[in-house]
Amino acid sequence: YTEARLSKIASEMLRDIDKDTVDWVPNFDDTENEPTVLPSRFPNLLVNGATGISSGYATEIPPHNLSEVLDALIYLQKHSDATLDDLMQFIKGPDFPTGGIVQGLDGIKKAYETGRGKIIIRSKTDVEELRGNKTIIRVSELPYEV
Repeated sequence: YTEARLSKIASEMLRDIDKDTVDWVPNFDDTENEPTVLPSRFPNLLVNGATGISSGYATEIPPHNLSEVLDALIYLQKHSDATLDDLMQFIKGPDFPTGGIVQGLDGIKKAYETGRGKIIIRSKTDVEELRGNKTIIRVSELPYEV
């Protein structure tokens, strides 16, 4: 027996699941129905990122900042002809939980334009002098998934 309490944002994602906004099908043993897709009140895959392989297609979506994504969506609702450059005023790029320094914006922009791109992330470091004429390199942020 396991009990779990959802965070406020997770509860918000599932708030309207009972309103039949998506199709439902029987689960694996036909004892309950489950949604064919998970309806959500915010773009969870973009905010939390996703990694996976299905039917020969690989997916790697890096996480993004919730506030930036929502600001961009509100702008897009008011400006349906918004360009990528318009939306990138709000979403500067992925928001990696481990920090790091993104090298350039070209890979990010290409990924947003085409769905394929390369983002180079470097560790954030400081060089510190120690006693005895020694030096250390202190790493304070790592590239995502390192």
